[in-house]
Amino acid sequence: MNVIILTEGGKDYGFGHVARCSSIYQAFRKFCITPQFIVNGDKSIDAILQNIDYTIYDWQNMEFADDDIVIIDSYHAPLEFYQKIAKTTALAIYIDDNNRIDYPDGTVVNGTILATTKRKDALYGSKYIPLRQDFWNTKIIDVNDEIRNVLITLGGNDLRNLTPKILNLLKNEDFTKKVIIGNSFDNVGEIEEFDDELIYSPDSRQMLEAMESTDLAISSAGQTLYELARVGVPTIAVGVVDNQINNIKNWQKQGFIEFAGFWDDEDLGENILAKLELLKDPDLRKEKQNRAISAVDGKGSLR
Repeated sequence: MNVIILTEGGKDYGFGHVARCSSIYQAFRKFCITPQFIVNGDKSIDAILQNIDYTIYDWQNMEFADDDIVIIDSYHAPLEFYQKIAKTTALAIYIDDNNRIDYPDGTVVNGTILATTKRKDALYGSKYIPLRQDFWNTKIIDVNDEIRNVLITLGGNDLRNLTPKILNLLKNEDFTKKVIIGNSFDNVGEIEEFDDELIYSPDSRQMLEAMESTDLAISSAGQTLYELARVGVPTIAVGVVDNQINNIKNWQKQGFIEFAGFWDDEDLGENILAKLELLKDPDLRKEKQNRAISAVDGKGSLR
């Protein structure tokens, strides 16, 4: 069977699409099928795609013919590209978050929380969210009476330079801060000035271990929220790009996240502190956890 996975990622695109497509790749490998994995991006994706054979190429310039399955996960490909794939592929699969375009014949997969559709050829809802293999079968964290460890994860490149600002905001707090440093961060020196636990360019196993050893997370509002939900980590979410709006609204509706605001909100710091104070209540954190794990079971890419 000839399977091709097409996505984009790196310093200019972020890393969420690459992470979830790596899960789809791993699911095919479980059934002894090795897809071609083609990424329009740069070498900064290496840390996410360890042990995965991939190619960096602008796939919009490729020719396709007689493929069995082509999977596209893109915020940028035009409708004409999807139409070309639909005509030349036995099964075209479109990974989507926001009903971005009117997709041609094929299967649309939208694994975002509480997603809905009127299309018959679609798989919608968080039961279909692709998570990396280390998150397929994992334990749920214990909810401690006190917050002892907080995980700070603002994406693979910290697009808005929020990490040092949040560390400064929390510098007088007693808990341990565990900070994820992606290999596309431009602000590492600034972050290293703080006396906190830094985790550099973690692979999925290291990311899981960081989540399993924390009581609370402060996270950007993209794909990482689904991994945090899988492990049951109560989370304060920060919006860093506009296309996260639906994700934020629906996770709020689900009752999992506390939303502190978007990166450029004047009251963001004040809101983070207020949400932190609110989540010191272990009963509330347990409620948040239950809401999270009821929505994400880690099996999306296997479905």
